[in-house]
Amino acid sequence: MTLESSEREFMARFAPHAAQGMVYPQPEGSPLLEFVAGGRVLYLFDRCGPYAAPPGDAQVVVHGVLEPDSVVLLAGAAHRETLSVQGVSALEGCGQVTHVVGRIWVVQARLPLVLASFGDLPRLEPGQWITFKTLPPLHGFVVT
Repeated sequence: MTLESSEREFMARFAPHAAQGMVYPQPEGSPLLEFVAGGRVLYLFDRCGPYAAPPGDAQVVVHGVLEPDSVVLLAGAAHRETLSVQGVSALEGCGQVTHVVGRIWVVQARLPLVLASFGDLPRLEPGQWITFKTLPPLHGFVVT
C-alpha cells in the first residue's frame, strides 16, 4: 500500500494545508530540510529534491506517518494544541483534525500536519481532537 502516487501529486493535493515558516540553507549533501514553523525546528526529509528550496519564507507540507496505536481520541472540547520534537525527525502532539481524506488526516497542532497510516485508523471527523506520535523521518514538500 502506498500513501502517495507521486511527490508532485501529493504536494498539489495537500498544498492548501502547507505550514508557513522559514527554510534554512541545507548543508552540502544533506537530505534534510531545516524548517522552522509553529515555534518548532523541524528536520524534514526533502521530497522535492536537494537544494530545491531556497532559504527564506516558505510554505511546506509537513507529512508524517503515525506510529501504530499512538492515536488517542480526546473527549470534550477543552484541549490545547501541543507539539514536541522527538529525536531528530519525529513528533508527539495534540491537535484538532481539520480534514479527513481516507487514511490521511490534516491535524492542526501548532502548525498544520498531514498525518497518515499504513494501518487502520479510527474513524474521525473534522473538529475532533487527538493525541499522536509519528515515526521518523518527517517528510517535507516545499510548495513555495
